[in-house]
Amino acid sequence: MSEDGQRLELAAAGATVSARLLKSDAARSGYLLAHGAGTHMDHAGVRATAAALQAHAVATLRFNFPYSEHGSRRPDLPAVCHATVRAAATEAQRQAPQLGWFAGGRSFGGRMTSQAQAAAPLPGVRGLVFLGFPLHPAGKPAIERARHLQDIRVPMLFVQGTRDALAERALLETVLQDLGPRASVEWLEHADHSFHVAKRDGGGDAALLARVAIRIATWMDEHR
Repeated sequence: MSEDGQRLELAAAGATVSARLLKSDAARSGYLLAHGAGTHMDHAGVRATAAALQAHAVATLRFNFPYSEHGSRRPDLPAVCHATVRAAATEAQRQAPQLGWFAGGRSFGGRMTSQAQAAAPLPGVRGLVFLGFPLHPAGKPAIERARHLQDIRVPMLFVQGTRDALAERALLETVLQDLGPRASVEWLEHADHSFHVAKRDGGGDAALLARVAIRIATWMDEHR
């Protein structure tokens, strides 16, 4: 297996997509890491997230949606994305059934994962972790995208930048309050939707990602 993980293939919604399993012998938990709308599983930010989590005993199975597998910029229909997430969860159980598996991902990928979980529990998934939940389009604050979260019964961790243009803090806090003890949040001061912090605010994206990985690993230990 390369340093970037074991290459796999998933069959979902009539398509075959690529996936990578990055797992060390020390892994205690696993994370289905779905990419954001405009990226893919080998995007630098997705790879960096997987590496940071591996350093804290969290394995990752990251994967492409069919549209990103074929180089399209237009996301698949939600049903196709849901089927892909479900296929990834099934493969994770097959590859490493001894781990406590969680699911989620960056932005769009996290939202597609939560929609799939709301429709029917993903096999073996013990909780969801959102890396920048996209609560609303930029400049159009609303909470309709969070309605389905009420149908989820597993624990959820939201990792959110305080300057995220796709999740106004006051609105997200209202959503979290409604979800009650099922939901936890880690606010990243001065961070935007991509978890970037400007230099004037003490920016250091690598250090911030390491902090995020520690928080996720600790939360997973509490819920696996």
